[in-house]
Amino acid sequence: MGWFDPTWLTALEPRALPQQVVNGLLIGSIYALIALSFSITFTTTRTLNFAQGEFVSFGAFVGVSVLLALTGTATIGAMPLDAGGGVNYPVALLAAAVVSGVVGILVFLLAVRPFAGKPGMSWVMSTIGFGILLQSAGLAVWGPATAKLPGPLADDVIRIAGAGVRPQELLVLAATALILVGYELAMNRSRLGKATKAVAHSPEVASLMGINVPVVMMGAFAVSSALAGLAGVLIAPIATASLYMGLAFALKAFAGAIVGGLDSPRGCIYGGFILGVIESFVGLWHSQLREIAVFLLIILVLAVRPAGLFGARSLVKV
Repeated sequence: MGWFDPTWLTALEPRALPQQVVNGLLIGSIYALIALSFSITFTTTRTLNFAQGEFVSFGAFVGVSVLLALTGTATIGAMPLDAGGGVNYPVALLAAAVVSGVVGILVFLLAVRPFAGKPGMSWVMSTIGFGILLQSAGLAVWGPATAKLPGPLADDVIRIAGAGVRPQELLVLAATALILVGYELAMNRSRLGKATKAVAHSPEVASLMGINVPVVMMGAFAVSSALAGLAGVLIAPIATASLYMGLAFALKAFAGAIVGGLDSPRGCIYGGFILGVIESFVGLWHSQLREIAVFLLIILVLAVRPAGLFGARSLVKV
């Protein structure tokens, strides 16, 4: 029907609005988690890991491999539907976070640190290159086939205020909320969090205060990559996992980070949720307009607030 689809008028009935809000918050929670991972490296090292999308996919397949090992299953297709039950799914989450964090340290050591203090932005291409290597390694290990990672909960639809939601989607929202709250507490109350803030404010001053700046920066990449890996395992039971799925999530999350402000971790979280809700409501009108709306929003925000809605510093153009 072209650009105008009259069915969206029906979707705008009051009883349909709660569903769109819930959908927006659910997808926004994933964007917020990945957007936070972008902010962590940016505020601490003034660099970004452009392989973050590959880390989402990598984490999902690490989770799949853990479930295969725990259930004694030889192939992905033969994995039982209850493979994620008991402690299996939490173990898969932990393993994805740890393995992704370790690989994130390698990104810092091999693709970012060698270019520290040098003119230009060589780290941009080096992190993109690392992502290509990670994806190629994943294809060699797991192949190009997609995988359905079983979740820990039943797949029945739950009705909340007229909106239908699956238990795994609620788990994603709850897990994201816990991670975000935990991050806030760690940054504000732990010595490591305060050291990270000091490095983000001024690496030179932090070094004079006795803080091991390279270790803190390496830790930032580890935490950032671990969050992306966690996001992959959380997404996989809802969206079929593939080694190509992470790019779309990472691009939207990066857009959310830009909207909220890359130098503001809390702003990135808000930006992710804002983007999810806007995307959900625009999809009512025309599904193909969602991507257009996202990038129009970025242009509008950058025209009015170049540092993002909640950002406070000037950003360096890449």
